[in-house]
Amino acid sequence: MSKHASNDQEMPLIAHLTELRKRLMRCVVAIVLLFAGLFYFSQQIYALVAAPLRAYLPEGATMIATGVASPFLTPFKLTLMVALFLSMPIILHQIWGFIAPGLYKHEKRIAVPLLISSIILFYAGMAFAYFVVFPIMFGFFASVTPEGVEMMTDIGQYLDFVLTLFFAFGVAFEIPVATFLLIWVGIVDVATLRKSRPYVVVGCFAIGMVLTPPDVFSQTLLAVPMWLLFEAGVICGSMVSKREAGFRGDADEDKPERDQPPVSRP
Repeated sequence: MSKHASNDQEMPLIAHLTELRKRLMRCVVAIVLLFAGLFYFSQQIYALVAAPLRAYLPEGATMIATGVASPFLTPFKLTLMVALFLSMPIILHQIWGFIAPGLYKHEKRIAVPLLISSIILFYAGMAFAYFVVFPIMFGFFASVTPEGVEMMTDIGQYLDFVLTLFFAFGVAFEIPVATFLLIWVGIVDVATLRKSRPYVVVGCFAIGMVLTPPDVFSQTLLAVPMWLLFEAGVICGSMVSKREAGFRGDADEDKPERDQPPVSRP
C-alpha cells in the first residue's frame, strides 16, 4: 500500500519533468536547425549588422580583426545569436504550452495577447536600435573622432557592443507588458504609477546607464523610449482597470439583496 501510494505521488512530478524535457528539446532543435540554415550566410549576416558603422567610416578605412580566430568566430557567434533571436516565438510557444494547462480560462484570454505582444515588442526594440539608434550613434562617434586618429573598429568588440544594445532595447520595449501585468495582477494601481512618474524617469536613466555602453548618448536613446513605453503601459492598464471595474459593477447589481431586513406582514 505504501509503495503504491508513493508511486501515485511521484508520477505527476515525473510527468511534468518529462514534459519539460520534451519542450526544452524542441527549443534546442529549433535553434540548431535555424543555425544550420543560417551558417552558410554568416559572412553576409555580419556585413548586414556592421553596415550602420561602415557607413560612417572614413574613406579607405575598414574594420579590423585583432584576434587570430576572430574572422571565423565572430560571424559564428553572431549567427548563433540570430538563430536564438529568431527562435524566440518557438521558445515562448513551448513555454506557453507548458504553463497553459495550469491557467484559468480568463487568464488564458489575457496571456495569449500578452505573449504575442511581448514577441512583437522585443523585435520592435531590436529594429529601433538598428534603424534609429545605430545611425545616430555611429554618426556622432565618427564626428567626434580626434584629429590624427583613424577610426578602425575591431569586429569582435563591435559585435559585443551591438549585441548589448540589441538585448537592452529588446528588453526595454517589454515595459508596456510589465506595466500592464503589474496593474492587472493588482500589485500597483494606476494612480500610484502616475504619482511615481518622476521616480520612473530617474529609474529609466539608471537602467539605461547599466544596460548600455558607458556614454550619455546611448543612455539617453534608451531611457527616453523606456519612459514613453511606460506611459503607454499605464494608459493600457487604466483602460483595462476601468473595463474590469464596469464588469464588477454590473455583477454587483445582479446580486440579490440579502442584507435587507424581512418585510413585516400584518
